[in-house]
Amino acid sequence: SRSPMSSAPSPRFRPLPFLLVSAAAILLAHGVDRWAFVHLADPGLSGEDLGRMLRVMGFLPLWATAALALVLHDWPLRAERGTRAALSRGVLLLLGAGLGGLAAELLKLLFRRERPRAHAGEYVFRAWTERPFSTGGLALPSSHALVAWGAAAVLAHLFPRARWVWYALAAGCSWSRVAAGAHFVSDVVLSAVVGLLVGEGLWRWHLRRSDPHPAA
Repeated sequence: SRSPMSSAPSPRFRPLPFLLVSAAAILLAHGVDRWAFVHLADPGLSGEDLGRMLRVMGFLPLWATAALALVLHDWPLRAERGTRAALSRGVLLLLGAGLGGLAAELLKLLFRRERPRAHAGEYVFRAWTERPFSTGGLALPSSHALVAWGAAAVLAHLFPRARWVWYALAAGCSWSRVAAGAHFVSDVVLSAVVGLLVGEGLWRWHLRRSDPHPAA
């Protein structure tokens, strides 16, 4: 499928291979969680320019600003293609990041696994009777990583030739959260899986709205 504003085909989604690879990645991540907590920790990264850049990829206001920039860039198209087309790319990007963040908060309340550094890298789950509607201190999945992956998945469809740049930034954000000791590897792997699904779902919704007969 193609974006109405792009001449390059967007990444093709194959559900079964995606689900199989995702399940294997999540299982593998759980197998290396403890090792990664001990050996991949780099607390100093968060104070470096690189670490700050990677973490901010999961900062929702960054993507809100980028979405506004896209709308301003596309706004002249409203005369030719209508207001919806002029708004679509910016709205998609904002939704990708925003729904990613919302999904992270809801899943944290469901899984209730606490941060690794609070328990020396051990899995500890919060009881349902303790702060049942607070995500503070919960880690599965990572909100930063899921925001970054939701945005990256949308950008990979909007600007498919640069998709590996968006994925690399999201992966870097994920790595920065593991290095900080704030998340297990499995936290950020689940974030990537859910973020990619959010982006794919939004893209299909976008194609249905913009083209009554979208390409398969």
